[in-house]
Amino acid sequence: MSSLLRLELNTPISDDRPVFVSGNFCDWLPDLPQFQMQAIGSGQFVYEFPKGMALPKTLEYKYTRGGWDHVELSASGESVGNRTVSRSVNSKREYVPHWRWFGMPFNPAFLPKIELLGDTFKVPKLVQTRRVHVLLPHDYDQTRPGEAPKRYPVLYLHDGQNLFGGGVGYGSWEIDQKMALLASRNHHEVILVSIDHGHDERIREFTFHRTRAGTGRGQYYLEFIHQTLKPIVDRSFRTLPDAAHTGIGGSSLGGLISIYAGLLHPEVFGRLMVFSPSLWISPKIYFDAIRFEAPVPMKIYVYGGEQESRYMVPNIQRFNESLSRQQYGGNPIDIHLSVDPTGTHQETHWGREFPKAVEWLFY
Repeated sequence: MSSLLRLELNTPISDDRPVFVSGNFCDWLPDLPQFQMQAIGSGQFVYEFPKGMALPKTLEYKYTRGGWDHVELSASGESVGNRTVSRSVNSKREYVPHWRWFGMPFNPAFLPKIELLGDTFKVPKLVQTRRVHVLLPHDYDQTRPGEAPKRYPVLYLHDGQNLFGGGVGYGSWEIDQKMALLASRNHHEVILVSIDHGHDERIREFTFHRTRAGTGRGQYYLEFIHQTLKPIVDRSFRTLPDAAHTGIGGSSLGGLISIYAGLLHPEVFGRLMVFSPSLWISPKIYFDAIRFEAPVPMKIYVYGGEQESRYMVPNIQRFNESLSRQQYGGNPIDIHLSVDPTGTHQETHWGREFPKAVEWLFY
């Protein structure tokens, strides 16, 4: 049956690789010249099936950049299912956020530079030491002729043992790989500071009230970040030190302490990345949110999975509503609530959400 079907594709990834459409109409061969799309602008491609070409009633297909080792991927660098369209459709607009790179989900040349800032940072009032890494954009040392060296926003992240590499015990977010993925669409220009947790003292350091683990000491941990660590980071690297360009984030108890970082020190942390926060351990936080007054505009990205517990999503929705009902006004707070129907309380899901949160908070 003849067709005039037109596919229109947009992608943020600009490189020299051509784009092909492949599917059940060409035996899934990934790079046939007659199915190469026409470039009509930066990241914009079109393909019109020739008039008279016999097509199946329902087309199944994917986009490639010349092979299955260069096939389209999700925004988090994961495989995606086949696309479908009826042959009776005149045109269809589509979007590909990312592509495989020679079989890999990212270009290894875009991996951030990981530096050990120190493994014995003294944490005042906690009588603890802490290991801290800094992840710099892959092109941090590159400066264009005639331009001043670029300065970067900073995102402080808790539970450094599970942020990059293989992870310890519970797996890894793989934030180094996620930043390489973001670099392919030029959304990588953020310095990440990875702070290890205090092992057996983790619960106490990430809470503020009395728990079964003892009295919370979160205020001292946050003081360490903004009074001791942040000044060192700002002196050592080309940062944008104001609150609008300084974020803090984590998951579970790390998500909880990130909320308190924003509530207690909004003049320092204006960007919050809150994944699966343990709100149940601190019910007073809803009242604190209602009373909160933001001295500067803030952005908060909140994520929760429906498979974590029956309370996770209702709790983050309640927190969202609490902030929106602030009694004392203040500057605007922009909150993005992300709910994953399949999300569980695991590093895999937090790593998958990480690129989306970085892009929303800083881009």
